Amino acid sequence: MLSSIFVRIKTGLVCSAMLAVMIIAGCSVPDQQGQQPLQTQDKVSTEIARYQSIIDAANGEPSLDVIRAYIAQEPLLKDNAAHQKNIDDTWQMLTRLSPQNRSGLVINADENILQGWLDLLSTYQDNKQDSDKLQAAVRDWKIRYPQNPAAQSLPTQLQPAAIQSQGTDIRIALFLPLSGQAKVFGEAIRQGFLDAQAGLPTPLLPTENPANLSTATNDNTSDAVVSADALPNAAVPIESTPPAVQSTPVIANVPVNTQQVKIYDTASQSLENLLIQAEQDGVNLIVGPLLKPDVVKLVQMNTPLNMLVLNELDNAQPRPNICYFSLSPEDEAKNAAEHIWQQQKQNPLILVPRGTFGDRIAKAFAQEWQKQGGHTVLQQTLGSSAELKQLINRGTGIRLTGTAISATNNQPVSTTIGDLDIPQINTDAVPTSAGGSVDAVYIVSTLDELTLIKPMIDMAISSRNKPALYASSRSNQAGAGPDFRLEMEGMQFSDIPLIAGANLPLMQQAAGKFANDYSLMRLYAMGIDAWSLANQFSQVQLQSDFHLNGASGMLSVQENCAIFRQLQWMQYHQGQITTIPYRFQDASRRQGSESPGA
Repeated sequence: MLSSIFVRIKTGLVCSAMLAVMIIAGCSVPDQQGQQPLQTQDKVSTEIARYQSIIDAANGEPSLDVIRAYIAQEPLLKDNAAHQKNIDDTWQMLTRLSPQNRSGLVINADENILQGWLDLLSTYQDNKQDSDKLQAAVRDWKIRYPQNPAAQSLPTQLQPAAIQSQGTDIRIALFLPLSGQAKVFGEAIRQGFLDAQAGLPTPLLPTENPANLSTATNDNTSDAVVSADALPNAAVPIESTPPAVQSTPVIANVPVNTQQVKIYDTASQSLENLLIQAEQDGVNLIVGPLLKPDVVKLVQMNTPLNMLVLNELDNAQPRPNICYFSLSPEDEAKNAAEHIWQQQKQNPLILVPRGTFGDRIAKAFAQEWQKQGGHTVLQQTLGSSAELKQLINRGTGIRLTGTAISATNNQPVSTTIGDLDIPQINTDAVPTSAGGSVDAVYIVSTLDELTLIKPMIDMAISSRNKPALYASSRSNQAGAGPDFRLEMEGMQFSDIPLIAGANLPLMQQAAGKFANDYSLMRLYAMGIDAWSLANQFSQVQLQSDFHLNGASGMLSVQENCAIFRQLQWMQYHQGQITTIPYRFQDASRRQGSESPGA
């Protein structure tokens, strides 16, 4: 009995001594649940704020540092709602990483939580087309990473109910003009849509087919260089754009299935009748219409069916069942403004066709330029090729002057399909002089016009003060050869990934179908991407961070569920074409901008 009391007293003394040592050392006592030592609330709040400052400073731009900040912040949060928000925000940041970003990630060996998150992202990317496979893969991931906070509470998007709703069978109706004047446009989109359903050809890397494609790499730059004569054996020879492959993101794989796609000709029946017929056929997603008047009518019918319309509306009201996808010329102008701003230019001049189409493009460029942080944009309008030839014959060059663009938000109404544009009300321009020397010129012209415009610019300025020159895809047409590429030395231009060589066999296939008509090839690419978007429609609707390496551009979602296309930039260099690596800008950062009329 005595020995037992002695043991208890001795044990108590030892515990008291240990407690005293801990107090002297500044340690805190674990709570009864065996949790980690408690920090003072002030210290916790300071740590949370420190990590939040890293997150806020990124302004939505994905990076490992931001993801690490979310991971470090998570165990400090006490509220269940705050935990779930942290998990959802971590997941959204991960899904914003482009495929190029993901492939270049390097993490430390002891970053088990981060590794788990990255594996969860891979699990999602590999299985997102099949809801059953995705749910099974997520369950397996939770077994492999039981300590990951997402294993305790999945991101909302990956919870079973959300996955199941994404997996609802899609029954698609294609609303296109397949007769009448717009038949050629509708047919190009239809072919792209159905070819994507059957599966795209596998992209070839330059090293995989050296007989057809010889490449040379400039050691001083990261640009890929492709020989001017390095072409795949297309059904119809392609002379204008030898594809620059290596820096162009590969077009993403498309969902392949055998579902029946209902096709309706919007030129042969009223939209009211077509909508009734589609509902009777059990359709739950309409892709189309294409022409803006048809889009306006269909939207006004207030159908509950989901719609991926192939044009944009001016000042469209948000509708939860409608997304907008178009080959918007305004999107291309915004691409140009971003690209030129990123190249540290300050005083741009935009050369556009005389008329309302040119005014519209100039206004979109100016709005984006000012949003990037720039100030005045000058606009100069140009006449036809015949007028330009008269000027050049008289020895008259193009002076780098113009009028300041009034970048107000009143958007005019128009219809643009491919290169076809219906005129509209003109916009106002305020005469002004340049606030500094023009250091960038963005040219919106045809191929024939560009061959005159560049020498006219060279004629009017000294070689020491030459600005950087940029051109829209409007000038990238079949038929230009080596002489043209040499004449355009140094000029940068943009176009869709399909034409830039992101999938050479697919480019070859499209060239054969449309006899190298790049306008129709762009619509064909639009049809391919419309198929991908239709099969991921619930994700497009719900995720502001959605993006896709498409055939018509790097696709992302902006306000009103309008799909934004970022194009590939290239440059003429010593008779060859170099690609300029993508710098992806998330369209969610464009919130608040007005959707352009297309």
